[in-house]
Amino acid sequence: MEIAREEPHANVVRAWERGRLRIGTTWYEGHVIVSADRVITGWEVSSPLEIGRSTLEPAVALAPEIILLGTGPDVILPNVELMAELAAESIGLEIMTTPAACRTFNLLLNERRRVVAALFNPA
Repeated sequence: MEIAREEPHANVVRAWERGRLRIGTTWYEGHVIVSADRVITGWEVSSPLEIGRSTLEPAVALAPEIILLGTGPDVILPNVELMAELAAESIGLEIMTTPAACRTFNLLLNERRRVVAALFNPA
């Protein structure tokens, strides 16, 4: 599925498929964390249910105002305390499917928001 057509001023998610996604002209396999200027590959998470504050540390380290958590093809809610833990650090958390997180990331990026997407993307 193609997600964005405009020329990027930053890391725009251009396409998504199960197990991989394209940021700019590069395809990335597996789970990634992406911000306007960084792509972190090799995000070690085996299930959205195991995602907690420590698992999201690479995303938090990028100093976002909001983290979009893509949980794969289905919405899977992680530990309920996670949202409160991040809110205590003034970071919003939105949980959605990975394709929806990719689209939302692009929209917020276009608005020049400090957004990070943590994308769980199983094959």
